[in-house]
Order: sequence, then C-alpha cells, then structure tokens
Amino acid sequence: MIYARPNLFPMSIYDNVAYGVKLIGWHPKVELDDIVELAVKSADVWEQVKNNLYKSALELSYGQQHRLCIARALAVKPQVLLMDDLCSGLDPVTTVKTEELIECLRYELTIVFISYKVQQVSRLSDFTALFHYNGNPIGQILEFAPTKKFLPHTFNYRSRDYISGSFR
Repeated sequence: MIYARPNLFPMSIYDNVAYGVKLIGWHPKVELDDIVELAVKSADVWEQVKNNLYKSALELSYGQQHRLCIARALAVKPQVLLMDDLCSGLDPVTTVKTEELIECLRYELTIVFISYKVQQVSRLSDFTALFHYNGNPIGQILEFAPTKKFLPHTFNYRSRDYISGSFR
C-alpha cells in the first residue's frame, strides 16, 4: 500500500526498503542487497540515492520519499499494489516521473489507485470505478467500466456531473 503522503520509517534508505523483506523471511546480506537495489531501481530513485543508502530516508525530498515508499512495496514482490491518491502533493515533474513509473509497472503487477484527477485516470487506468460517499464509510459504487468506455459515456448522472466538474 502506498499512501498519499510518504510514510517512511525513521531509518536509513536501505533499511526502509529492506524492512518488509526482512519481516517476511531471512535473506543472506548479498541477496538482500540485490533485492534493495532492484526495488530502488524499479522505483526510479536509484541514481539519486545509490551513494547514500545508509543516509536517513527522512532527508530525501518529498518526491524521492514517495518513490522510496514504492520501492519498499516492490521489494516484497507484490501481485497487487494499492496507491492512495498517487500524485497528491507532488510537483508536475515528479508527477510525470510517477506516472511513467506506473506505466512501466502496470505490465508486471496489478495496480489499484485512487485519483481525483480525471485526466490522470484516463492516462493510466484500464478500468475505472466511481464511488459516492454519502456519510457512509463504505461508499457506493456508482459506475464501473473500462476507462475508454466509462469516461466518454457515463450512464449515471452523478458520474457525468463529477467528470464535468459540477459534482456536488
């Protein structure tokens, strides 16, 4: 699970990425080093941190922290990656990098993400679901369809209002 705000542990970059791997099983140091390197490379942050893996992860920029959280999740080789408001608070350059990363990862695992940005959904998703929360913490699915059908041809009036920007 990747949250909207980075949730790093107060430890080194290396230990943040290795944490879940250590938690689920023992790995020799050499193997763990390879797992950490591959995950950090997969999250497109290797070039920025490769010489500082034992530096505090909390010293990284916001965008780097966000990608490091992705690396930590990828290190355990998940089948599904959940991302809450995947680019919330990111600058435009980091948002593009994150979207490019999602484009690459979508062929390796299933990604379920929450986004309030219709254009982002249209660029990144194969399927779209629109939920309506009416004070109920569970919410109600208003509509679910392949994105290419959903966005131009929504059937539910609430979906049309949301996509057009007039949702109340």
